[in-house]
Amino acid sequence: MKRLARIAAAAALALGAGTVTASAACNGDASTETVLGAGSGALVGGLASHSIVGAAVGGVAGGLIGNSIGHANNRSDCRREARARARHDHAAYYVDHNGARHYY
Repeated sequence: MKRLARIAAAAALALGAGTVTASAACNGDASTETVLGAGSGALVGGLASHSIVGAAVGGVAGGLIGNSIGHANNRSDCRREARARARHDHAAYYVDHNGARHYY
């Protein structure tokens, strides 16, 4: 019965992690990645070691890894927003009768 409960918990976690919506935002928030990393780390650590200590160590390690991944994603999102903003700032212009460009 314990095995069935573990498999059901792992399936519920995998289903929950698979249905989380991804949103690219340059807001410095890495909480979603931290929580997902901690949860999956605790699950893997607990199943691999068959102990609460293994689950705790896996949760901490997974949380740290998830946090660093979240911050890396935020940095890339900020860079992408800056590039898009730079392209958009000078994308629209008109040329007057003297040949000078005027940007919107």
